[in-house]
Amino acid sequence: MDDDEIRSALRAIGNSLHSLADYQGRAEVERLLDRIRDDPKRLEPHGRKVYSQNDEDGIIEEICRRLGIETGTFVEIGVEHGLESNSLYLLHKGWRGAWVEGDSKHGKAIRSRFESLLHSGRLVLAQAVVTAENVNRLLEDPRLGLRQLDFLSIDIDGNDIHLLRALQRDPKIICIEYNAKWPPSIRKVPVYDPARRWTGTDYMGASLAALNDVASDKGYRLVATNITGSNAFFVRNDLAQAHFPDDASPEALYNPPRYWLRFALEMGHPADFGPYEDLVDGPP
Repeated sequence: MDDDEIRSALRAIGNSLHSLADYQGRAEVERLLDRIRDDPKRLEPHGRKVYSQNDEDGIIEEICRRLGIETGTFVEIGVEHGLESNSLYLLHKGWRGAWVEGDSKHGKAIRSRFESLLHSGRLVLAQAVVTAENVNRLLEDPRLGLRQLDFLSIDIDGNDIHLLRALQRDPKIICIEYNAKWPPSIRKVPVYDPARRWTGTDYMGASLAALNDVASDKGYRLVATNITGSNAFFVRNDLAQAHFPDDASPEALYNPPRYWLRFALEMGHPADFGPYEDLVDGPP
């Protein structure tokens, strides 16, 4: 067997192992969802990836459906290159909003790949490192043009809870990363350091219980976490009513860290974006 044949055989083995892992991951997702499908108010069964890193797209879509929100406005803080954001699918559905990203390399990639959205005015890019000290000034920046804010996503791998504490706006829906390492009864908050950057370890954010305390004080109700144990979803109390699970405690809605399941949620081909006919003009 020559080198080319060996490489071909190794690729075939790798593809087979990837397919097997994908099948097992999807089976595990279904097994987990079967345990909660009896409660029609749970949101995890609606989880689906269109662009989001995990299943956030489907959960956000279902929250909006229950609240009667067809189109609206958003701000997403921390989007990296934009192709795994929690709001790109919303843009496809007629929303408009802003991405805030601190990494200049990601900002350059966004300006190139999403030029049509930026040119149309549907999307605004703010290049900034967001801190507890500047978050409200950024959200009030008139260049964003957001008098009303329907959806806010925060994912900055560490200081998320400190932005939530400082927040003065009252979006209808908040999606925020939690550190699922900590069981739902544990309250853990990293010490605030505006210069801190995630180093790839599990020192990366607040526990679900700690986030719930802050959100509750601001008038929000926990309505879900996603199946991979990555993000928590909060809805303003005046809107939540009876649309969501009756037990809104972290103990009831917590999902443990299952980060490996994100690969079972992939859509197939790698994500990308190009001009679409319905998105090249200005906001409807």
